[in-house]
Amino acid sequence: MTSALLEQSVVEAPATFRVLTGDRPTGRLHLGHYFGTLHNRIRLQRLGVEVFLIIADYQVLTDRDIAERLPEHVEDLVLDYLAVGFDPGRGTVFAHSAVPALNQLLLPFLSLVSVAELGRNPTVKDEIAHSRQAAVSGLMFTYPAHQAADILFCKANLVPVGQDQLPHLELTRTIARRFNDRYGKVFPEPAPMLSAAPLLLGTDGAKMSKSRGNAISLSATADETARLIRGAKTDADRHITYEPERRPEVSSLVLLASLCQDRDPHEVAAEIGGGGAAVLKRTVTSAVNDFLAPIRARRAELARDRGYLRQVLRVGNARANEIADTTLTEVRQAMRSVY
Repeated sequence: MTSALLEQSVVEAPATFRVLTGDRPTGRLHLGHYFGTLHNRIRLQRLGVEVFLIIADYQVLTDRDIAERLPEHVEDLVLDYLAVGFDPGRGTVFAHSAVPALNQLLLPFLSLVSVAELGRNPTVKDEIAHSRQAAVSGLMFTYPAHQAADILFCKANLVPVGQDQLPHLELTRTIARRFNDRYGKVFPEPAPMLSAAPLLLGTDGAKMSKSRGNAISLSATADETARLIRGAKTDADRHITYEPERRPEVSSLVLLASLCQDRDPHEVAAEIGGGGAAVLKRTVTSAVNDFLAPIRARRAELARDRGYLRQVLRVGNARANEIADTTLTEVRQAMRSVY
């Protein structure tokens, strides 16, 4: 099904779709996350799609520094989800480690894929290349099978992904198909919903990333935001235009302002014109701070009640466990391993 037809199906019959997506708790989410994925999750939920958000805490055990601050990072993710508008009454937020039955799917799933298939997954290759570790752990190597378990335990049939994540999802589809062929129909083959999200560069002109310190987090103060944008990389041409191929850094700033103001980037660039980098940065700072103001206020309000955050997670964990237990029972029955 093409992306256009899939989108039409979602709009016409949202209740027939279940989405699984989520994040690793490696730090606070930023504007790249918001315009890349978060706003689409909220859109789908508001349409009536059932949305599951997984906090993939097991996938950060390979990073010792992050693992030592895991509770803080997990709560920060819940905070960011709720601050941008996710409704826990209509969806499910849960932690990977809190759902034992989900993880029991990993072993039968690993039996359905070869070592070569895991090893040539481009996303795993990229993770390994950027891990800064002398040796690759078995956990990192099996990320694609973990992700298949994450998606299939709740029988998600729709997964929003970027182009670079398609190989991950294709392996999930392969595992579902092989399981169904071997043991009988249990799992759907989830369809990818390709993101049309534009690429936002970090303030240093490289890919926006929490680890690089070049991203504007959703929780950043107005002053922190202004400081980061003042230091953003531009170029020597004073006249501001929107030309992503020729002027990536300037164009990324223009795009950020346009997304925050819900305007066309060419219109924003034309308005700045010969004002140069100084006017561009003032425009972006104003746009970002106006956009983030209600999110910051909501986040600050929620942060005062950490008990509520934990309650949201407890309810989500219970819901995910109920579904995972049911799925695991179906899997064991299909495999004839109920003794």
